Amino acid sequence: QVQLVESGGGLVQPGDSLRLSCAASGRTFSRYTMGWFRQAPGKEREFVAVIRWHAGDIYYVDSVKGRFTISRDNAKNTVYLQMISLKPEDTAVYYCALDPDEGGSSPAAYRYWGQGTQVTVSS
Repeated sequence: QVQLVESGGGLVQPGDSLRLSCAASGRTFSRYTMGWFRQAPGKEREFVAVIRWHAGDIYYVDSVKGRFTISRDNAKNTVYLQMISLKPEDTAVYYCALDPDEGGSSPAAYRYWGQGTQVTVSS
């Protein structure tokens, strides 16, 4: 029904920046929520950020507040995650997810997922 494709990951040094993109294609929705999650080696998948249909309704996990910015372009069905001041602990596979309704911080709330993009922060 829906395909999500992440891009923009890579290998960077601490303090560098990256911008991740996630483009949705296939079935269209009048309104939807988009979220970012990440999973580091040996750890559970964790919530990073969420943005609902109204772009002002945004939430972040405490560890990325002030460093990451989530945004969306509804005309392009695309969500972005601008990451600055990256730290080694940000290293993970980053996944975008879409929910036709309110979404939230739980992975179980999301109906569609991308395949992930690797972000590695190392000196």
